[in-house]
Amino acid sequence: MDLEEISLNLDELEALRLADYEGQYHETAAREMKVSRATFGRIVKEARRKVAEALIRGKALRIETDGIRKKDAK
Repeated sequence: MDLEEISLNLDELEALRLADYEGQYHETAAREMKVSRATFGRIVKEARRKVAEALIRGKALRIETDGIRKKDAK
């Protein structure tokens, strides 16, 4: 049985890391991500919604890494 997926982009993952894992205030986290506090708030709100949906509805959470170059890639 394949699980339905919800994608979390890297900005959303970073926002969750800064706000929820590290416990930073939105203003500090926004500065670190080089976005406005309002933009950071929108990013983290959407990320939290996606994580909640995955947990409540039993969906897989996919971290999107499109455009990331791996060290070993040539």
